[in-house]
Amino acid sequence: MGNELNRRWLGDDFSERMATLQGRYAPDLSDVDSTAVESAARLFGLFHRFYFRTQVHGIENVPDGRVIIVANHSGQVPIDAAILGCALFFDAIRPRLVRAMVDRWVAQLPFVCQFFSKIGSRIGTPTVAKELLCDEEALLVFPEGIRGISKPFSHRYQLQPFGHGFMRLALETDSPILPVAVIGAEEQYVNLGNSEAIARLLKMPVYPLIPQMYLPFGQMPLPTKYRLYFGEPLRFRGRADAKPDAIAAQVHVVQEAIQSQLNLGLQQRRGVFF
Repeated sequence: MGNELNRRWLGDDFSERMATLQGRYAPDLSDVDSTAVESAARLFGLFHRFYFRTQVHGIENVPDGRVIIVANHSGQVPIDAAILGCALFFDAIRPRLVRAMVDRWVAQLPFVCQFFSKIGSRIGTPTVAKELLCDEEALLVFPEGIRGISKPFSHRYQLQPFGHGFMRLALETDSPILPVAVIGAEEQYVNLGNSEAIARLLKMPVYPLIPQMYLPFGQMPLPTKYRLYFGEPLRFRGRADAKPDAIAAQVHVVQEAIQSQLNLGLQQRRGVFF
């Protein structure tokens, strides 16, 4: 029974997958802590396999080498990033470490900031992002930023305006863009709105009003069923310093690709929890 549970949780090839990452991110060659990555994989693997029961579609579309993974952002807490990371580690043919770009505000959270850093996440600056792509990494960005993750429940699956930085980065480094639609995170916490007054008081970028947080065990996300849809890689041509209108047109193509995947996935699912 224990061996079967372990197989369903981590897979038969967990050791081999970890060895692949440990070979790439050796302590003397990288700032990634492979021990922390292994601990994170074991922890989030439980959520990936058993709690959210993630369905992964199109993972074969993840290319080798440098790539900018662009996804919709939601759920009040960045669990969607962790589940995307699990998909690339557990479900891809060749395991990859997702290098997530996080908001500058995270630097103010001492323990969280250190943990994110150990598992490969970085504060999202153009310089850092370019360096990672030059190292042939898989970069994860959420162009909606705070606007996306803090959407109220009434706006679920409605993409917020995308920032343009990822497109300029793709053009400058000749990196493909992989659009990904995440379904399930929108319902894990029901946000009725955001309080600007409380956010200012607590010096937070946003303060969501989530009734379930005040219930027993309500701090845990609801066990929604996650569905990930990896689209085909997109390549763009042009100058990284092109005029904003030109960049905006290319960004719109990516946003439409993700919105189309969201719409299709929502049509196909039978319910939020199954």
